[in-house]
Amino acid sequence: MKLKRHKQNPILKPTKNDWESEAVFNCGAVCKDNLVHLLYRAIGDHKKYKSTLGYAVSRDGINFKRYDKPVFESKEEYEKWGCEDPRITQIGNKFYITYVALSKPAHKGGGPPKTALATTTDFINFERQGIITPEGAEDKDVVLFPEKINGKYVMLHRPSNWIRPDYSPENPSIWITYSDDLKNWNDHKVVIEPEREWEGGKIGVGPPPIKTDKGWLLIYHGSSWLPNSKFKNYRGKLYDRIYKAGAVLLDIEDPSKIIGKTKGPILDPEEDYEIFGDVPNVVFPEGTVVRGDELFVYYGAADKTCCLATCKLEELIESLVKEL
Repeated sequence: MKLKRHKQNPILKPTKNDWESEAVFNCGAVCKDNLVHLLYRAIGDHKKYKSTLGYAVSRDGINFKRYDKPVFESKEEYEKWGCEDPRITQIGNKFYITYVALSKPAHKGGGPPKTALATTTDFINFERQGIITPEGAEDKDVVLFPEKINGKYVMLHRPSNWIRPDYSPENPSIWITYSDDLKNWNDHKVVIEPEREWEGGKIGVGPPPIKTDKGWLLIYHGSSWLPNSKFKNYRGKLYDRIYKAGAVLLDIEDPSKIIGKTKGPILDPEEDYEIFGDVPNVVFPEGTVVRGDELFVYYGAADKTCCLATCKLEELIESLVKEL
């Protein structure tokens, strides 16, 4: 099955504010008090390409009111060159934000990139918890499960340098790991590897998992190559990747086990706002909320804008069970 794009896409675009004048994309989402809260990545200068995080809130999940200043900016040395791609997980009464922290400029590789954790109760004031990914791992696409499983915190991550010859996966894959304190993570294990052509280059986690009566629903992204591509990124360089979205269903008691998976993508770049942008041919989901029987999926389009796609939650789950 395919997600349905909202007719008002893009729902967030760059503004005249200097910190978000070039791009706003890759937003984490959560629902609290019947309001949808977004934290999104913002770019105000293509030359420096340093990310900050903006905040937007909505009653209907479609029309958002935005703060005119960033709510989260670089502060510590490990995030000196940007804070990127926030994911939001609610655990108890607190919100946990995982984000990519760059210690070097993005156009120089970013560090290598690591993922940090911050917590908040109001999306305005944050407490930094520091880097949470393993030492030496080039780690992005990190999410926390919204509850403990078998007494442990659970995290999914994508260490892109954990591949052959030192590790078993051939291409960057999604791993699972466990912790007692959200700081020390153990028992790392590969959960999902790229299997099909559309995701053959690498995969990564999208939004945090959603608990359903059938299993943990996880939306993820996969990328592959475009042969003879003529598309260029914001720096004018040829770009030959394409990003699409898929979904899996993980076992409730043992989320290292896959019990359902899409054969093909549920969302791929088709509209102009997904094909043309700062990085072309990208749909990059990072946030979800459930409203009634409908799943709202928030995604970055071409590293330029924030967009929304929807589906009936139960229909998506049933399709995964059938397609494994």
